[in-house]
Amino acid sequence: MVPEARLEETEAGLVPASTGWFVMNARDARWRDQPGRGHSLPLTGADEYEAETFFPMLGMAIRVVNPGEPTDTYHWETEQEDFLVLSGEALLIVEGQERRLKQWDFVHCPPETRHAFVGAGDGLCVLLCASSRQFQKDGPWGSYCADETAARYNAGAPEETQDYELAYARFAPLKPARYRDGVLPNDG
Repeated sequence: MVPEARLEETEAGLVPASTGWFVMNARDARWRDQPGRGHSLPLTGADEYEAETFFPMLGMAIRVVNPGEPTDTYHWETEQEDFLVLSGEALLIVEGQERRLKQWDFVHCPPETRHAFVGAGDGLCVLLCASSRQFQKDGPWGSYCADETAARYNAGAPEETQDYELAYARFAPLKPARYRDGVLPNDG
C-alpha cells in the first residue's frame, strides 16, 4: 500500500514532507512571488531536492502573470513540456514567432522547442505547466536563449546560457509567499 504523505506548514504554505500520495488545495500551498514575473505555485517541488525526492518523473506548476509580464526566460529543455491556459490570455513566443493564446488553448513543446510566455489581454493569465523530468537529472536540462522577439517582451536571455542567475538577473529574486486572494479565478 502507498502511504499518505505528510504535509508540512511553512511560513508560505503547505509543502510535502514525505513521499506518498496527498491532496492539497492550491490556495493552501506554498507560492512564490517575483516582481515582474508574477506568482507561481511549483506543485512538484521548488528546488532540486524536492523535485528529485518527491516528484522525480513529472514537473508541474501554476503560473499567474499580469499583462506584459513574462512567466520565464525564453528557453528550450531536453524534455517535453505542455501548457494549458486556464484563465485569461497569453502571448506565446515559440521558435521566434508570436502566437496569441486564450482560455483553454493547449501548447505542446517537444524537446528542444524554444519558448516563453507573456501575460496578455486585460487581466491575469493563469497557466498550468507540465514537463517530464525523466532525463534531466542525468545531463544538461536545456538552455536559456537570446532572441529578438522574446527580448521585446522582457522574456529573452542576454546571451545563450545555462546559468539561471544570468538568465534571470533582470528580475528581483523569487520569494516564498502565501497565496493572495484574487490570484486564482473564483469558483463561480
